[in-house]
Amino acid sequence: MMTGGTPLRSLDEDELLARILPGFPAGDDLLVPPGDDAAVLVGSERIIATTDTVVLGRDWLDAWSSGADIGHKVVAQNLADVAAMGGRPTGVLVTLVADPELSLEWVLDHVRGLAEACRAAGVAVLGGDLSSAPAGVVMVSVTALGRLAGDPVLRSGARAGDVLAVHGSLGLADAGLRLLKAEAVDRLPLAVERQRRPAPPLAAGPEASAAGATAMLDVSDGLLRDGGRIARASHVVIDLDLQALAGDVDALAGAVGAEAALDCVLAGGEEHSLLATFPADALPDGWRVVGAVRAPGEDEPAGILVDGRHVSHTGWDHFRNG
Repeated sequence: MMTGGTPLRSLDEDELLARILPGFPAGDDLLVPPGDDAAVLVGSERIIATTDTVVLGRDWLDAWSSGADIGHKVVAQNLADVAAMGGRPTGVLVTLVADPELSLEWVLDHVRGLAEACRAAGVAVLGGDLSSAPAGVVMVSVTALGRLAGDPVLRSGARAGDVLAVHGSLGLADAGLRLLKAEAVDRLPLAVERQRRPAPPLAAGPEASAAGATAMLDVSDGLLRDGGRIARASHVVIDLDLQALAGDVDALAGAVGAEAALDCVLAGGEEHSLLATFPADALPDGWRVVGAVRAPGEDEPAGILVDGRHVSHTGWDHFRNG
């Protein structure tokens, strides 16, 4: 059954999750089940839980990233998911699965990066696990927990008449990856730094929730793909405004070229900025409008457009891009 059936690369990530998630049992304490950026549990208070895994050779290369870089990255991507639900992160659990030949020095450097990222975010390392792996395999998994003061901000709440807004940069991490591949890191060091160590605006998540955000997630797989997730979950059409993104494109064009810069902004992942919809009169400080939300027309599917046009390249997918 490991091979010979339907290969994973024949489905995109959302299609695969649609096959998997309905088979999982739920419980009375599960307020928001898997499918959004994080789950939400009900106890004496609402608890957010989310997890991410990175794999050597798939999510990073040692030639480009140190152990500390990977520590920063895996913490950032998990805490961004907590913020995207409108919550404040409180702690993480860390698992390392590694070839026994992995050096102690790499592990200690990785731990230093983890600790730095957690300390900067004000979260505790709660524990974790260690396990050995076959030759050449190194995987790091982080599970993050957070507190939720009010209702969670889901992907499914966007409404016609809302605006789509972003808090943070767009395209920098993807531009950094391109520069690493081209061995041209000096062209835009900030982009390379953002690829190695994302900087999600964690405080903006709870602030957006308090301001009335109707839907939210973090930009992990690209503006088009993640914006499309909001659109489909909310049964709306989101129309991106290219003019509103011109500054993001211009900031990258000198380093990677104009065409690649546009691709980075529209489809580049691993940015972990926050993307949300708001009523037009409720945009909080630090957010900028990049699109509009409307109801689908007759026989028009929910989804995302760019200046009113459909586009084919929609961002990173773990199996089709793998």
